[in-house]
Amino acid sequence: MLPYDYIKAFAANMQPNMSWNGAQPVADWQAKARGKLFELLGLDYMVSTEPKFEIEYDRNLPESEYGIGVREIRFSFESEPGYRALCHMLLPLGLSSEDKLPAVICLQGHSKGMHISLGRTRFAGESVTGDRDFCVRAVREGFIAVALEQRDFGECGGNENGPQCLDESLVNLLCGRTTIGERVWDVMRLYDVLSVEFADYVDSDAIYVLGNSGGGTCSVYAGAIDTRLAGSVPSCAVSTFAGSIGAMRHCACNYIPGILKYFDMSDLLILVAPRPLVVVSGRDDDIFPLDGARQMTATASRAYEALGAPDNIAHVIGEGGHRFYADGAWAALRRMTGR
Repeated sequence: MLPYDYIKAFAANMQPNMSWNGAQPVADWQAKARGKLFELLGLDYMVSTEPKFEIEYDRNLPESEYGIGVREIRFSFESEPGYRALCHMLLPLGLSSEDKLPAVICLQGHSKGMHISLGRTRFAGESVTGDRDFCVRAVREGFIAVALEQRDFGECGGNENGPQCLDESLVNLLCGRTTIGERVWDVMRLYDVLSVEFADYVDSDAIYVLGNSGGGTCSVYAGAIDTRLAGSVPSCAVSTFAGSIGAMRHCACNYIPGILKYFDMSDLLILVAPRPLVVVSGRDDDIFPLDGARQMTATASRAYEALGAPDNIAHVIGEGGHRFYADGAWAALRRMTGR
């Protein structure tokens, strides 16, 4: 047996020792599990700093661009000392301080950057397909939409060839950190910025996180860690660990040392409970297989039932592959939130 075949079989036979067993009180289990996940992500090694918030530009866009009048704000903030996170916000035109709206943090997957969330292309041969213009749909749904450039993507470390995660992810491991942990940290710090700098517009009790693929992965972990987030919409990022990132080559940014000793992905979903959780899958997604997604979501659903919130979890299955399915996802979120 080749080494890779051996370790894949080893992973498939592991039994996480902190998984929710169905009998534990969910809230008690969550408190212990969230602490362990915080440790595994390396969040203890992230460095707090003042945000040093800056607006680069604030402009109104013609109605022809998105079909509705939109105000766009490009801003940045320090997430860690010396590292500036970049964001674009879309708001419906004419919003006043009396009209606070829910917001959604939009996270692109492995792509050339957050501009795709805005429905734009920057590089030759690029196209916006697969409902990946997350911000456009969100603002049309009546949300304030915020595209966050994830570390190693686009303007924050990527290039015209796509994300550049490998080297940074490996050095993170030397330091006891993880790239997923960094991206979750950036979401947490963005929540702080939204609730302070945009308090006149953003309902801080209704900030959601949404993403596909690598963005969906961050959406799962951010929702699991930060209970201030109102809910999570991870797409094409949920399956068993052994059947997805443990079964085939994925980017190094997906891996957290030792996590399979403690948790499977169902446990991350349970950490979102009882807040709204919309798991989105593609029926033909060959890197986050549907069977594993169904298994993980079914396990999490039992925890939602135990918490008295069975209607706050949904599994949307699109008729296609590894992409976002906006109609089903937004219909489920609207049903849960009444918005």
